Amino acid sequence: MIVKKLHELGVTSEHAYLAATASIGLSLASWLTSSRNENLERADRWGIFVGEWAPTFFGLGLALAHYEDRDRIGGSTGEGHEL
Repeated sequence: MIVKKLHELGVTSEHAYLAATASIGLSLASWLTSSRNENLERADRWGIFVGEWAPTFFGLGLALAHYEDRDRIGGSTGEGHEL
């Protein structure tokens, strides 16, 4: 249901993959910034917090890619299982 709604709103698997990649980059950047300005434990927490979104976005990208493939092949007839 969520994947279908995102697909209808124009979100593609590429958007989700880009968000995952950006999350990894932001994780590194936040860790570097925090490690210079604060203690190492806090820097680790910031890096982990931001980095935890990457797997979620990659999973969403895979679900959207599956949905896009189904649409492209013509298998989306409105019947059967929805993601």
